[in-house]
Amino acid sequence: MAETAVPDTAGLAEAITDPHAEFTKERFEVELEFLQCLANPWYINIIAQQGYFDKPEFINYLSYLQYWKKPEYVKFVVYPHALAFLDLLQTKEFREEIKKVDEATRIHGLQYHHWRWPNYQQNDEEEPQQQEE
Repeated sequence: MAETAVPDTAGLAEAITDPHAEFTKERFEVELEFLQCLANPWYINIIAQQGYFDKPEFINYLSYLQYWKKPEYVKFVVYPHALAFLDLLQTKEFREEIKKVDEATRIHGLQYHHWRWPNYQQNDEEEPQQQEE
């Protein structure tokens, strides 16, 4: 059975107990949890259908979350697809497309195949092919 990767939290205590820190432990945990929910295309689809992506405040919040890509924060992210989706959510085109169930289904399928067969590459016009080693 594969071991679950646990991020090194050595710097976390210092980052969240500093009285000059920008945010608290609770805020850190809430933002990390929300960010990691973005690794799920069905979650993104639901919040898109609920109109969150039509609110400028929410778009600004997604932009703000880009700080998770900094080395001192990225080490806490367990699901790296969350960061890829966070990047995609910066574009209006993706925010519109992900509202569609067919698009969420397509993306979920691509994500599943990426996790299931990491040694495969797929071109848009071709069926999955195994990488040469």
